[in-house]
Amino acid sequence: MSPGSHSAPPPDDAPADTAFAPAAIAHPGSAASPRGHAVRALVASVLGYAMDGFDLLMLGFMLPAIGADLHLSGAQAGSLVTWTLVGAVAGGIVFGLLSDRFGRVRVLTWTILLFAVFTGLCALSRGYTDLLVYRTIAGIGLGGEFGIGMALVAEAWPARLRARASSYVGLGWQAGVLAAALLTPMLLPLIGWRGMFAVGLLPAVASFFVRRQVEEPELFVAHRERAAQAAPQDKPRALRLLVADGRTARASLGVAVLCSVQNFGYYGLMIWLPAYLSKSFGYSLTKSGLWTAATVAGMACGIWLFGVAADRFGRRPAFLVYQVGAVVMVFVYAHLSTPFALLIGGAAMGVFVNGMIGGYGALISELYPTAARATAQNVLFNIGRAVGGFGPLAVGALAARYSFTAALGMLAAIYVLDILATLFLIPERRGAALE
Repeated sequence: MSPGSHSAPPPDDAPADTAFAPAAIAHPGSAASPRGHAVRALVASVLGYAMDGFDLLMLGFMLPAIGADLHLSGAQAGSLVTWTLVGAVAGGIVFGLLSDRFGRVRVLTWTILLFAVFTGLCALSRGYTDLLVYRTIAGIGLGGEFGIGMALVAEAWPARLRARASSYVGLGWQAGVLAAALLTPMLLPLIGWRGMFAVGLLPAVASFFVRRQVEEPELFVAHRERAAQAAPQDKPRALRLLVADGRTARASLGVAVLCSVQNFGYYGLMIWLPAYLSKSFGYSLTKSGLWTAATVAGMACGIWLFGVAADRFGRRPAFLVYQVGAVVMVFVYAHLSTPFALLIGGAAMGVFVNGMIGGYGALISELYPTAARATAQNVLFNIGRAVGGFGPLAVGALAARYSFTAALGMLAAIYVLDILATLFLIPERRGAALE
C-alpha cells in the first residue's frame, strides 16, 4: 500500500493524507498476542532506554564530585549535562533518519557501541575539555535510543497493546533513573566518579548482547522491500513526511510542544530535586536520593497507568487527564514542607509529570508511516529534549533569583501549554493500523 492510499474510510478525526496513512483502524481487541520476537524487541528497547536514564541521573549526582576533582566552575559542571543533551538531540535526528533507511535493530546497535566507547573514555578524562567532548559524543549515542526503540516496539506489537508496550519502554528509563538514585549515593564515595562511569557501561553491555537476538519487525522488512523496488523519485523523504501537508504539520507542531513541555518539566525537576531537598530541608545525599527515588517510583506507576488508559480510553483523554494533574501536583508540591508530605507528594507529582512518557511512542507511531516513523519519533522527541535542556538552567536561575518555590510554580504553568496543544493540534489515533 502506498503512503497515500487507504484500505478503508478514515475515521472522522483522522487526516486522510500521507503522514497519517493508513486510515484503516484495527479494533483494539482484534490483534493477536505478541510473539517471541515482539517480546525480545521490547526487552532490547527497555534496556537501551534504561541505560539512557541511568547515565543522565548518575551524572546529576556526580557533578559536585567531578567539579571538585577537575576544579570546574558551576557553569562548567552544568554544561556537562547541557552538552550531553545537545549530543542526544543531534544523535536522535541522525540515527532516526538512519533507522528508517537501514533498519531499527542495526542502527540501535550502532548507537550502543558509540555510547559505550565514549562513556568508557569519560572515566579517563584529564580535564574539562576532553570530558566535555566525551560526554557530548556519548550523548549522540544515547539520542537514538528513545525513538528507534519506540518505533521498533510499535511495529512489533499488536494495535490493542501498542500504548501499553510503549509505556514499558518508558518504564525502562525509570528503571535506569531509579537504579542511579539508589546506587550512586552508595557507590560514589567508594569508587569515585571515574568508577561510576565504568559502572555506567554495564547496561550498555547487556543491551548490546540482547540486541543480537532481535529481528527487524515484519512491517519494516516489507516496507524496505517495497522501497527497494520503487523508482528514486517515488521514495518519500522522511523529514518531508513530517510536514507533508497542513494537518500533518499541525500534528507535528503539537507533538513537538508536548515533548518540549515533557522534557523541560522532567529535567527541570530531576536535575534540581536532590539540591532542592538538600538546601531547603537539609537532607543528606542519601536521604535526598531516597526521596527522589519516591518521585521516580511515582513516575513509573504513572507511565504504566498511562499505557493502560491510552489503550482503553484513547490517547487524547489520557494526555489531558495527566496534563491537568501535572499542573495541580507541581503547584501543590512547591508548597509542601514536612518530610512525609514531600515523600507522598513527590510520588503523586511523579505520576502526572512523567507518566505521559508512556504515550509518546504509540501516539507518534500512529501519526506517521513506516518510511518516517523512527525519524518522527527521534526528531520530534529530541526537539523536546533540546528545549528540555534549558529546564535545569531556567529552574536554577529562578531558584537563585527568587526561590525554588517560584521555580516550581513556573514548571506548573508550562503544562497549561501542553493542554492547549493536545486540545487543538493532536488527533485521536487509538488502534490505527500502521502502514
